[in-house]
Amino acid sequence: MTIAAPRFWSERNHPAARLLSPFGALYGAIAARRMRHEAPVAGIPLIVIGGLTAGGDGKTPLALAIAARLIALGARPAFSTRGYGRAGSGAPFLVDLSRCRPRQAGDEARLLARLAPTFVGADRRAAAEMAKRLGADVLVLDDGFHSRRLAADLALLAIDSQYGAGNGRCLPAGPLRAPLAAQIAAADALVSIGDGAAAALPDGDKPRFLARLAPCPSAAQRLAGARVFAFAGIARPEKFRRTLQEMGAEVVGTRWFGDHHWFTARDLRALRRDAEHLGAALVTTEKDAARLADPEDIDVLPARLEFADPASLDALLSRVSRRD
Repeated sequence: MTIAAPRFWSERNHPAARLLSPFGALYGAIAARRMRHEAPVAGIPLIVIGGLTAGGDGKTPLALAIAARLIALGARPAFSTRGYGRAGSGAPFLVDLSRCRPRQAGDEARLLARLAPTFVGADRRAAAEMAKRLGADVLVLDDGFHSRRLAADLALLAIDSQYGAGNGRCLPAGPLRAPLAAQIAAADALVSIGDGAAAALPDGDKPRFLARLAPCPSAAQRLAGARVFAFAGIARPEKFRRTLQEMGAEVVGTRWFGDHHWFTARDLRALRRDAEHLGAALVTTEKDAARLADPEDIDVLPARLEFADPASLDALLSRVSRRD
């Protein structure tokens, strides 16, 4: 589940949060019970990536960064994802970027497929079998932490260090996908992304890796000092605005859409008109660009996750990828 974050999710005692708290407690109890279920073991080493909240923690950038480090270590990773927001269902399939339209796979799957073979579908066991047959020696799930469809050899939990657990309540009273304690207990290690105070969340003595999302240097250089009109359909778009400003871009206008929004021709005409009126260049995120049919006149800001201690992370990943 990934939905737009209402403002009251940051305020524990907001009237709306208190009103919805019984529903949040029920949702949290069900989610915690599901996370305790025994899951079948895949026939391939499995790394599961989770996000602490309903969106914006950095789960997909973390999955990409983990796969990139696995490749550098000599492994042959593949991705498995449900394909949030895609059209259709059925058996898992391998994403072919040359033939697969954006709606067939979903935006996250298209990003993942640029780096490693990516299988889209809800049947994780079938995806694992397909990945192994095609030569993968480790499978990375970018959205399987809470569903427990397969048992993880390594479960990593992404935490936005500025947003943290929000108001600490579960959906719909707050942003948590499951109670904080249950999520930390299910994780083998935590990855705090950013340098915010929420990095001090309790970790249950689990290993913690610090990371930051850094914009692509060439894109940052190109946009520094430029007048830009930013648009995005992501869970917490203000992070995108802040990144642009920290790079030195002059953000003269913004328009935010719902998370995973599929941009229509009408949307793009309006965006281009607004940007032209302000004498600005349109700019969006790499994830949003994956949902654009024609992004040629739109600047895209790629970003990559950088770890403070990559050697320690590599040692952990090596142990998992070499599982018999």
